Amino acid sequence: MDMKLGKKLLAVAGAAALAAGLSVAPAEAAPAGLGLWSGSWASAPQAPGAGLAENWSVRGFSEQSVRQVARLSAGGPAVRIRLANTYGAAPLRVTRATVARSGDGAAVREGTVRPLTFGLARPVTIPAGAEIVSDPAPLPVSPLDRLTVTLYFATPTGPVTYHGFANATSYRANGDHSADTAPGAFTETSGSGYVFTGVDVLGPPLRRDTVVAFGDSITEGAASTADADRRYPDRLAERLHGRFGVLNEGIGGNRVLNDSTCFGEKGVARFQRDVVERPDVRSVIVLEGINDIGSSAGGLGDCFTPNPEVTAQQLIEGHRALIGKAHAKGIKAIGATLPPFQGADYYTERGEAVRDALNAWIRTSGEYDAVVDYDRALADPANPDRMLAAYDSGDHLHPGDAGYQAMAAAVRLADL
Repeated sequence: MDMKLGKKLLAVAGAAALAAGLSVAPAEAAPAGLGLWSGSWASAPQAPGAGLAENWSVRGFSEQSVRQVARLSAGGPAVRIRLANTYGAAPLRVTRATVARSGDGAAVREGTVRPLTFGLARPVTIPAGAEIVSDPAPLPVSPLDRLTVTLYFATPTGPVTYHGFANATSYRANGDHSADTAPGAFTETSGSGYVFTGVDVLGPPLRRDTVVAFGDSITEGAASTADADRRYPDRLAERLHGRFGVLNEGIGGNRVLNDSTCFGEKGVARFQRDVVERPDVRSVIVLEGINDIGSSAGGLGDCFTPNPEVTAQQLIEGHRALIGKAHAKGIKAIGATLPPFQGADYYTERGEAVRDALNAWIRTSGEYDAVVDYDRALADPANPDRMLAAYDSGDHLHPGDAGYQAMAAAVRLADL
């Protein structure tokens, strides 16, 4: 990186420190000529809990380092990292944080480790309920590069904000190994993500550069190959190759209309945080509602309560609320039809009728600015209520890798 850019980045950090103290909400605009911050990777935060799989969120961390890998969708001359204490009951102390280019597994590449600062300080305390953004780190990145973020917690954290189904491996070590390049100390693994919720990159000035994929486990990438970046938003990022950033704001089990202790706040509540308040968003693809429909069948356990019997009209009103929030910020709203789910554990004929009615509204009402028809892209031509076997992961609800590839291919890039 040249000296002029380095000085400008330092100016950004200084301005954030003066204006925001601990960088709770720094400005999105960089100094003149540098451009705007754009989202390049994201993970939707969830409240700590047992979820459906063992994780570290409830116990938290003490004298431990946590290492997580993110594949970027867009590049730029510098990055900044987002950390969240969204659901914390107390301030969260991060003693040390680093970012580096990823190696294999928990390894990082020699000579690429950069310390992260927050308001020019290395330790940072994140207030309860807050998200913070680091100062710019001088690490140029390209589309589809992988970055590793390591967080060291010297003192007990208590329960931490996390993301339940990361479909990627997180690594844990005892002690401070934030600057290690070798993976040896990171002997424990988890399938969830912790505290780390985003990577922003410097983009061109005067241009909105981020597309958000918003939804449930199908957006999140459930049943795709772990650590392989084969979710549909990943495949869409490959098609775009840096033209726009793509943020995955899917949460497994999430619903439009009802909260869940396991699957996050309802879509109409979290949309403001996970879409509208992300930096530099130009459009959002909304794919959500199948869990509202499926949970109406009942008998799915506490994670799916409350589980009222939702109607197509109620779901339409929920989608209208999402469209309104997007349009209020000047964000283009793209509606995605719900894929087939015949044969899934919570399939019912009543649920199929609700899905058909919601899909018909998404296709024909004109209330979304554009439509991506995942229903038709994934359906078996011989039985349109069922997913094509070649695209089915095997549970008749979630696509496999080939299905996610077909979903990404179904998006008209001009609509973005």
